[in-house]
Amino acid sequence: MSPYALSMLMSSLAVGTITTLSSYHWFLAWMGLEINTLAIIPLMTKMHHPRATESATKYFLTQAMASALILFSTIMNAWMTGEWTIMDMNHYTSTTILTIALAIKLGIAPFHLWLPDVLQGLNMMTCLILSTWQKLAPMALLILTSHQLNTNLLIMMALTSMVVGGWGGLNQTQMRKIMAYSSIAHLGWMIMIVPFTPNLALLNLLIYVILTSSMFMTLMALNSTSMNKLSTSWLKTPTLAAFTMIVLMALGGLPPTSGFLPKWLILQEMTKQHLNVLSTTMAMSALLSLFFYLRLSYTISMTSPPHVSNSSLSWRKKNNLQIIPMMIMLSMMMMPMTPALLVMN
Repeated sequence: MSPYALSMLMSSLAVGTITTLSSYHWFLAWMGLEINTLAIIPLMTKMHHPRATESATKYFLTQAMASALILFSTIMNAWMTGEWTIMDMNHYTSTTILTIALAIKLGIAPFHLWLPDVLQGLNMMTCLILSTWQKLAPMALLILTSHQLNTNLLIMMALTSMVVGGWGGLNQTQMRKIMAYSSIAHLGWMIMIVPFTPNLALLNLLIYVILTSSMFMTLMALNSTSMNKLSTSWLKTPTLAAFTMIVLMALGGLPPTSGFLPKWLILQEMTKQHLNVLSTTMAMSALLSLFFYLRLSYTISMTSPPHVSNSSLSWRKKNNLQIIPMMIMLSMMMMPMTPALLVMN
């Protein structure tokens, strides 16, 4: 792809997200979501492979349906109440349709089936954009309208996402599908706390973006798209493989990594709301995700396939990988912020 076309598409992604984040009118927010969708489609198909074309088609159809539902719900709300402002979604049917539409946009269970298939057909950089940047605008709309959305529906979808995200990743061997189910499980934690404390959802989103970006960048550095390729990484690049293990532990939510912080604060807030059974179910569902993260860590550190040379250290020469140590530090060093965050809450 031409650098000029690539820069224009990346700028369009930024413009679409910023338009949605800064808008107060539903039509402007919808326009920003559409710019986002149309900008990432060419990035998906730049590999010129039938699998990439299939992923782009699935993504386009899914996002188009979600955008149509968002527009339909906002028009219905404007018809009933006369308001186009994002903060004034007062009609019950409109808020229910909007909740479903944003769930489709984000890939929340039970509307998650498109996400693993789409990520599997893309390269790692496009997967990184789709898993992080493309979540910002729908999550912003979800947080802005959290006090008006159907709380019972959000809780049900969040709990389903945690279970599906953990259960679906157990039998996967492709890293992109594993990261897709990891995204579904993390989104479940964010959606669960949105009706109660939106600030914690923002913190969870921030840490999720850091951890997911770190994971995809280390996978790109290791050139690993499956567990078989990941198992050879320790003999080739021990330092980078150790970094990958740290990120996997953070994604699993083990202390003292950053991934433990949002889970701890969310469970604490849920117990304050006297939702003890729900909190216990959430903690148990996190064990499903932790299992396949630990399995990946075991694959990296404890397996030694034959006929692997450890002389290939070409990753050291790549200038675009200098950001990885900084991302690893962020994956580890969020826990000292916990007392300040507790005071803020």
